[in-house]
Amino acid sequence: MARAATPAIAALVAAGVPHTVVQYKHDPRTDSFGEEAVNELARAGGLVPEQIFKTLVVALPTGLGVAVLPVPSKLSLKAAAAALGAAKATMADPAAAQRSSGYVVGGISPLGQRKALPTVVDSSALDFDQVLCSAGKRGWDVSLAPRDLIALTNAVTADIRAQ
Repeated sequence: MARAATPAIAALVAAGVPHTVVQYKHDPRTDSFGEEAVNELARAGGLVPEQIFKTLVVALPTGLGVAVLPVPSKLSLKAAAAALGAAKATMADPAAAQRSSGYVVGGISPLGQRKALPTVVDSSALDFDQVLCSAGKRGWDVSLAPRDLIALTNAVTADIRAQ
């Protein structure tokens, strides 16, 4: 069997979770990674932008946590903190996010992270049969059932989108 291309894909394969890896041409000049994914994937794959999720690493008083929410949405740090049982949350330093996850910014997957972190997935994921999130590399996403994403990351679900 060929070696999985990323730890995220390896985690899906090891768990026997049905998934599809979707690749698009990443422009190295972009720093709006989520917008790029939406532009490439929604246009080509007939998906709605709210079906494509971004992974944000947050700093909590007790360490780091992960928030997974639709790309078009803004994260409510207050809601994410509450969902993760913390008094407050701030955006994590990008270098700390990369060290903890083992992925580069723009390619951070909620799956297969170097260190398992408390995770919250926005409850809107459950509105879809399939959602996409980073497969662990810029220009690579993975499509899977939201319940599998939640189970594999031991996530809680909550509405973490800013209103």
